[in-house]
Amino acid sequence: MSDATDPSRAAVPSCAAAPSRAAVASRAAGALTRLRAELERSNYAGRTVTLAEGAAVGAAVVVLTARRASAVDALALAGVAALGLADDIIEPRRRRAGEATAKGLRGHLGALRAGRLTTGGAKLIGIPVLCLGAAALAPRPRRLLLDGALAAGCANLANLLDLRPGRALKAVAAPALVLALLPGDVAADAGEQRDRSGRALALAALVTAVAALPADLREHGMLGDGGANVLGAAVGTALARRTSPLVRAGALAVIAGLTLASERVSFSAVIDASPWLRRIDGLGRRPVDGTRP
Repeated sequence: MSDATDPSRAAVPSCAAAPSRAAVASRAAGALTRLRAELERSNYAGRTVTLAEGAAVGAAVVVLTARRASAVDALALAGVAALGLADDIIEPRRRRAGEATAKGLRGHLGALRAGRLTTGGAKLIGIPVLCLGAAALAPRPRRLLLDGALAAGCANLANLLDLRPGRALKAVAAPALVLALLPGDVAADAGEQRDRSGRALALAALVTAVAALPADLREHGMLGDGGANVLGAAVGTALARRTSPLVRAGALAVIAGLTLASERVSFSAVIDASPWLRRIDGLGRRPVDGTRP
């Protein structure tokens, strides 16, 4: 009998392929397990949550923006999400390895002055550049520095608010709703296409924030930088395209003030000291000690 007709020899390739496929599946499962562990964090209440929520939020905003706004805006937001997710993953790795890490605006600026690029420093440079690029390529571009700074500032502020379940999502959803409902003639320098793209960005942020809110409040996940930065950037870009220059300048001043204040003041302490802010902030959140928030 020839080798070609020998059934025992014909079976050898498929038998050899089976362990190979099993090895690939095993490696893939191992990689998935490691990624899941990499994305796990302990939140303010000591509960284990996952940053996969932030990755999903970033992807949702990018997809909705690509479908309803423009490819340029979607690419810019994808870059913002990628920088945020890199910060979420790489910075904790460095801490676990015993490397010096920076914290806060002053910390990252200090690291840059010392010639050391942190992931936070990469965001500090990259997000404004991406937002400025989106502003420059927007329909009827106007006041590029103002619009780029506004989007980047909102991206950072949303991240600063992501310290309790639901807080950043509520802070994003409220202005996104207003911006989505504004009449089209509010912005003095906006053309129809520019205004339409701003509304689409506001809707992308609003829909995603509302969809993510229940899981965030139940502490099944958390936004992290990857989710908060992209939501804030989308709202900031919508604000730049749907409001007048005076409103934008005022909003940027408020955002800059809050950002600087965050270096010295705890937002959580300010919120807890105000009964109505505390009530809104705690609405729907799981209690820490068995009492209602």
